[in-house]
Amino acid sequence: MRVYVPLTLPGLAEAHRTGELGAGPLAAYAVTPALREWYASDDTEELEYAALGQAALASLRLLAADPQAPRRRAVVAVDVPDGAASAGPGRGPDPAEPGEVRVTGPVPLARAAAVHVDSDDAEADVTAAAVALAAADAGDDGARSVVDGAEDHELLWYATQEIANLVGPYEGS
Repeated sequence: MRVYVPLTLPGLAEAHRTGELGAGPLAAYAVTPALREWYASDDTEELEYAALGQAALASLRLLAADPQAPRRRAVVAVDVPDGAASAGPGRGPDPAEPGEVRVTGPVPLARAAAVHVDSDDAEADVTAAAVALAAADAGDDGARSVVDGAEDHELLWYATQEIANLVGPYEGS
């Protein structure tokens, strides 16, 4: 099963250093029945893209909580055994977090299929979105527009062999 794990660049650097995304349980996003219902599509690629988008929003939440992290969202696409990810209790069809799952057990970085990271030109919009996120969550339409501005930036795709180049400046952070 493909899951999308939200991180920050320092978090990705830590995963690169340790060889593990975490011991679990980890919050991640995947194509779940709730995501299918929320997105209203049967196209697998569209659903995977929607799960990636939910993980990118979760990465933005991590950035909002860590003002020292570089303002670039990061998501790792990981293949885990089918039984390792579960919507589980409290992770049902919550429309605020469609596709959210918990991944049990350790998640080796070696299972990563790809990494998705914002380009440098997204940093200003991601910075503004991280600041506006709490107000957007509280229903402020102007703040929601600012968050949408970050979501307008496509995350770039990187092969796992490129992780060292992505995290070089953040190693040891």
